[in-house]
Amino acid sequence: MSTVLREQLGDFSSIICLKAIIVGMEEALGEKATAISLIAAGRARGKKLAQDLGLNNSATSLNEAAEKLAWALGSNGTRLLVLDRIEQEGDVIKAYVRETVCSAGEPIGSERKCTFTLGAVWGALEALTGNRLQGKHTGSVLRGSDYDVFEFTPIV
Repeated sequence: MSTVLREQLGDFSSIICLKAIIVGMEEALGEKATAISLIAAGRARGKKLAQDLGLNNSATSLNEAAEKLAWALGSNGTRLLVLDRIEQEGDVIKAYVRETVCSAGEPIGSERKCTFTLGAVWGALEALTGNRLQGKHTGSVLRGSDYDVFEFTPIV
């Protein structure tokens, strides 16, 4: 973080307020429109973050990129999520995350999907690889998985 955005309160605000924004958007726009908007906002954030970290179209390995992203998005950075690892299986890139703002405070069994957090990882990976990707949230800590799993496949 280069500069403090607010002199007295600093750069961070509450998950409670963020969740209220999301719920309010869902009530005003509907779940699908809100999800589309939050994913797009996350992708823009992820692309900017990748640029700031020097990951754009780079030869950086997924392991090294994961370390940089984990630092920037985790407890040393914005605290958006904990990124444990990124793996590639064939054409599919999988990110394993937990403690996302999207899942925070949700009851077990909730159908809530990660939107902004999915988008942030998605945008960063698009910037890193230089490829357009299709992303989806396939595993959820709210529904029995150890991680929120985001899967990305190239759009051909």
